[in-house]
Amino acid sequence: MNIVIAPDSFKESLTAKEVCDAVQKGFLKVYPEASFTHLPVGDGGEGTVQSVVDATEGKIVTQEVTGPLGKKIEAFYGITGDGKTAIIEMAAASGLHLVPRGERNPLVTTTFGTGELILGALNHGVERIVLGLGGSATNDGGAGMAQALGVRLLDSKGEELPFGGEALAKLHSIDATRLDSRLKEVSIEAACDVTNPLTGESGASAVFGPQKGATPEMVSELDACLAHYAKVIQRDLGKSVGDKSGAGAAGGLGAGILAFLDGELRSGIDLVLDVIGFENRINGADLLITGEGRIDSQTIHGKAPVGVAKRAKALQPNLPVIAIAGSIGEGYEAVFDHGIDAAFSVVNGVVTLDEALRNGALNVERTAENVARVLKVNRK
Repeated sequence: MNIVIAPDSFKESLTAKEVCDAVQKGFLKVYPEASFTHLPVGDGGEGTVQSVVDATEGKIVTQEVTGPLGKKIEAFYGITGDGKTAIIEMAAASGLHLVPRGERNPLVTTTFGTGELILGALNHGVERIVLGLGGSATNDGGAGMAQALGVRLLDSKGEELPFGGEALAKLHSIDATRLDSRLKEVSIEAACDVTNPLTGESGASAVFGPQKGATPEMVSELDACLAHYAKVIQRDLGKSVGDKSGAGAAGGLGAGILAFLDGELRSGIDLVLDVIGFENRINGADLLITGEGRIDSQTIHGKAPVGVAKRAKALQPNLPVIAIAGSIGEGYEAVFDHGIDAAFSVVNGVVTLDEALRNGALNVERTAENVARVLKVNRK
């Protein structure tokens, strides 16, 4: 058997590569002569950089950047094995996990560090930059990112705006003449699985602001700031970003990518599968194993296992696709209409969450072995 293993990470328990290793261990007990292809994946969120680096035999690069509160922190990005693509999780530099709960204030948080990671990637001479937009602490419309890349955001006195979404209320003009010229030579794509516009009831501030510490009053203020920002972008750059699908992702960073980087917003898992060359690497597969920490009714909405299954079935309609998950939740049956043929939970009894996370590798291995034994019975 030629078995392809292409899971997402099991959050807080196993990286996608560790899931691959555990699945292989289980299958080898039943199919010792099988060949295995490991394709760890991600959907653009936490763990995507590590997954792509592992899948392409690339490397992680660490870099000191400006954190969301303006303090220096250590962040990272990935370079694929061929050296042509940089993978950046914006949360590594501008993520909510970097801000203590009592200090969360989207009026002042900035994406400047994300821009610094882009500069770092440009210094590596890459041809393509892929940005994951999940987990942000910010609501600045990508203004900080633009400033890090050379854009000047000026008030009525011609002075540079300070960090944060609140400052956009004073934006008078945008000077993009100093934008890093290397950006014109690079393809930029953002992994974006939300369709929220920049402003309004379903915009960045209203939908995502409260989880970043915004009060109802802050939400109204930030929404007005982003609306003004979009008008100045339209006037000075000729770009209409306010109503674009996905512009509200990551506190409006989606809009910043469209406005300043001429980037494209794409489905996260589809983008990652392109980067790792998924089609070429599953040729001749007899079985595909995918999975993630939890499979439920939400899995069909842009999550990695369904993205993997759909892409695989488009190439090989009769390829069996089995999902292994940390847990299976309500409505999981929906995945059976989206390319997955069977789904298994690795938790075999009543355990605490800590126990489940701690024993993730062993539980995945045991489940994979049982899946393999069922397949062997069927093949007989």
